[in-house]
Amino acid sequence: MPAKGLAVLVVPVLVLVASAWAQDFNRGTPANELSVTAGRTFVSTQTIQNPIPDNPNPHIHFGNQVSFDLNYARLLKSQRIFALYAELPVAIFYHMDLNTYENKIPKDISALFMTPSLRMTLFSGQGVTPWVSAGGGYGRFWNSSNLVFGGTNPGPGGTNTGVVQFGAGLDVWPWHNWGGRIEARDFYSGAPDLNVDTGRSRQHNYYVGIGVIHRF
Repeated sequence: MPAKGLAVLVVPVLVLVASAWAQDFNRGTPANELSVTAGRTFVSTQTIQNPIPDNPNPHIHFGNQVSFDLNYARLLKSQRIFALYAELPVAIFYHMDLNTYENKIPKDISALFMTPSLRMTLFSGQGVTPWVSAGGGYGRFWNSSNLVFGGTNPGPGGTNTGVVQFGAGLDVWPWHNWGGRIEARDFYSGAPDLNVDTGRSRQHNYYVGIGVIHRF
C-alpha cells in the first residue's frame, strides 16, 4: 500500500487519540481498554485461472488457522448510553495451511493486520455492551519457503497490503474492570501472491474470537 494512502487512513485516528489524552471525558468510566482474544481466521476457497488440462482440483483451499487479536482502545467521548473509542486491533495468524492439486503454491502463509479504527459502543458502562468498529491500515503476508508438496518456493517471500477492517462484538462485564469479549472482524486485504492467478486482487479474512478485556 502506498505510504501516502496509509497515512490518510492512520493519521486522523492518531490525531483523535492524541487529543483524547489531553481531555477527561468521563471520570466515572476508565478511559483505556486492553483486550486479547483467540479464535480462527476463515478465508474462502479461490479458483485458479487457466489450470492445466484435467486438473481435478483447480482451487486453493485455506485452513482455518488458530489466530489472535490484541486490541488497545481509548475513550474519546461518551454521551448517555453511547461511547466512542479509538482502537488499534492487531490480528495475527501463523502457518495457515494451503492445498491444491498442482505443486505451485506455498505450503502455508502467515499474516499480520494492524488497523487503527473507531468503535461505537452501546450501553456504555453497563454489564453488557455491544459494539461495532470500522477502520483501515496495514497488512503483511508471509509465504512459506516450501511448496505445498515439497521443493523450494520460487515465488516472493511475502506481500504488503492495505487493509479495511469492519467488526462487531459483545463485551460482558461481571466485574467493574474485567470482562469477557466475543468478536468478529473482517480484515479485507489485498490477495497474497501465491504463484498462480486466481483472478482476485483482494480477499476477505474473517476472524472470530473470544477472550478477556481489561479497562483502566
